[in-house]
Amino acid sequence: MSDAHLSDLTFSALGLTEPLMRGIEEAGFTRCTPIQAQTLPHALAGRDVAGQAQTGTGKTAAFLVAIFQNLLARPAPPTRGATAIRALIIAPTRELAVQIHHDAILLGSKTGLRIAVVYGGVDYEKQRRDLEGGVDVLIGTPGRIIDYYKQHVFELREAQAVVLDEADRMFDLGFIADIRYMLRRLPPPDRRQSMLFSATLSQRVLELAYEHMNDPVLVRIEPEKITADRVRQVMYYPAMEEKIPLLVGLMRRMDPHRSMVFVNTKRMAERLEDVLRANGIDAQALSGDVPQKKRLRFLQDFHDGKLAVLIATDVASRGLHIPEVSHVFNFDLPGDCADYVHRIGRTARAGAEGDAISFACEEYAVGLPDIEKFIGRKIPYEPIAVDMLPEITWPPRRPQESRGGPGRRGGGERRGGGSGERRGGERRGSGGGRRR
Repeated sequence: MSDAHLSDLTFSALGLTEPLMRGIEEAGFTRCTPIQAQTLPHALAGRDVAGQAQTGTGKTAAFLVAIFQNLLARPAPPTRGATAIRALIIAPTRELAVQIHHDAILLGSKTGLRIAVVYGGVDYEKQRRDLEGGVDVLIGTPGRIIDYYKQHVFELREAQAVVLDEADRMFDLGFIADIRYMLRRLPPPDRRQSMLFSATLSQRVLELAYEHMNDPVLVRIEPEKITADRVRQVMYYPAMEEKIPLLVGLMRRMDPHRSMVFVNTKRMAERLEDVLRANGIDAQALSGDVPQKKRLRFLQDFHDGKLAVLIATDVASRGLHIPEVSHVFNFDLPGDCADYVHRIGRTARAGAEGDAISFACEEYAVGLPDIEKFIGRKIPYEPIAVDMLPEITWPPRRPQESRGGPGRRGGGERRGGGSGERRGGERRGSGGGRRR
């Protein structure tokens, strides 16, 4: 992997405490990424920071290093209560909270700081007991944090720092009232450090920053280059009944060792899981109602390379840092332009390269012009050749799909390689030319 994405600033030049530096060195970090290089000098000096950068560029390590350093440099007062936390990190999704906690344990392993994570869908009483023992840094999702706070399991009035990660996603998921509730129960902005990080800094996010932060420093890393330079993007124009055969055909050609497939509905995620497995491709669907323990196991298997293909709705498109994702497939184009950027950002992370393959079918192609306008470029297209649409094995439908299931829209079950006239080995209409 190239390190061209790193800056010239080293962590050793930041004057960090010895315990924190040992954790950073054991994590294998030497030089800062651009977002770290531009935010850490301000954050380490105690300034509030609102940072924007592409996904996979090191935002999590930036705020963790700042929090750990400042907590070690400014010990808690002796009057601190046993249940008073010192730092609060709020994430919009369970997966992101778990990822932040993993990174925090890694980087803070030598600091002696007590770190806990809370989120819904897992053992409620166990998380409660972890908090009752007292923690320095609390990471979690808004609902579970507020739940424990209202039960007086922990206190916020002595918190020295707060972080909002993926702040724009907080708005998307309807958490903004919860965020304001928590921010108003923390010490005033001039008595705490506040950091806000996001892939996009929209006007509504900036309004939140200026309302609840103390004159924050704004840091934007190449905001005009919305999609990662190292992502090779390509667009196909399949007919509805060709989408699933095309996906199987491309996967057989590319032999992607660790791929993510994004769809717009839970039902389609489950259908693709069944079809890919029936055709010898190890795949697992990850949607919003999968029990949390299973979700974490699936993500760990995917992270460890035990699972080749993860099929996800947009619940998994943000905040997941899974190294060496080789391919991202947009089986369904997203309805939101920013979601396209976040989806393809699952690959080509931390200086690597990757491929993003998208299908503009007749149901979702309507959003393509807006996506291309948003990213500031035309996405190259490729024709669909006959041999890209193989004969595939169709598994039985699940009971809930017996009537009007996903095969009728977004992947019909026409047996054979596909449909439409062929000329010169390519399909006329959807593959041979661009149509919107």
